[in-house]
Amino acid sequence: MNFALFAADSVGNEIAHYFGENNERLSCLVVDSEDKKGINKEIIARGKKINCTNIFSHQTLYDSETIAKLKKLNLDLIILAWWPYIIKKELIRIPKIGCLNFHPSFLPYNRGKHYNFWAIVEDVPFGVTIHWVTEEIDAGDIAFQKGIRTSWEDTGETLYYKAQKEIVNLFKDNFFKIKKGDIPRIPQNLHEGSFHLSTEIDRASRIELDKKYKARELLNIIRARSFAPHPAAWFIEGGKKYEVRVNIKEKKEI
Repeated sequence: MNFALFAADSVGNEIAHYFGENNERLSCLVVDSEDKKGINKEIIARGKKINCTNIFSHQTLYDSETIAKLKKLNLDLIILAWWPYIIKKELIRIPKIGCLNFHPSFLPYNRGKHYNFWAIVEDVPFGVTIHWVTEEIDAGDIAFQKGIRTSWEDTGETLYYKAQKEIVNLFKDNFFKIKKGDIPRIPQNLHEGSFHLSTEIDRASRIELDKKYKARELLNIIRARSFAPHPAAWFIEGGKKYEVRVNIKEKKEI
């Protein structure tokens, strides 16, 4: 099986480490050119450890020269490990089997952006999914999926880190099936789920001081946006903007 790994953030680093640790061959490695956490150096070192010499960055990914090189690699599968970009049709068509994407929600719930916020606000099942890539965002058939239990103590922050941990575990648990090409294709029921754009979260995080809320609804908005140093739930009073976060802890004795 000829793999291309598109690796970003700590999840991409963990998957690159898994390939190296198990001496699994990588035909190609692609890294995020923005490298916000300064982790590319480590990802690339892991690729070189298993003699991966075809290393590209997102910045030049769609250059004609890069596309030509990718086509010559005879790729079977592209794995998008926490990849922050939508990949284009010309890239989806390159691997013989297809492309698998890591998505940190229990699809079809919360396709698109800010899964950790919407899972709490919409009070829907939470989990992680590895799915087939199509031109429609996060709409491809489900390959592997795992639910994650949540509680009132969870916030947007805790769901973010739970998803990172469990998506890596989901991949590792199913890698030998992937390697054999024994990869399910379970269609999503897109009428049951939801999709959100990045532009929706700020308005959904606003608390209207004179609006009536159920206590559950209000607490969910606040804890869903509790993820410092990112922006929090907010309200305006007297021409000033205020942010609010919450810390909920279970009391063992009633």
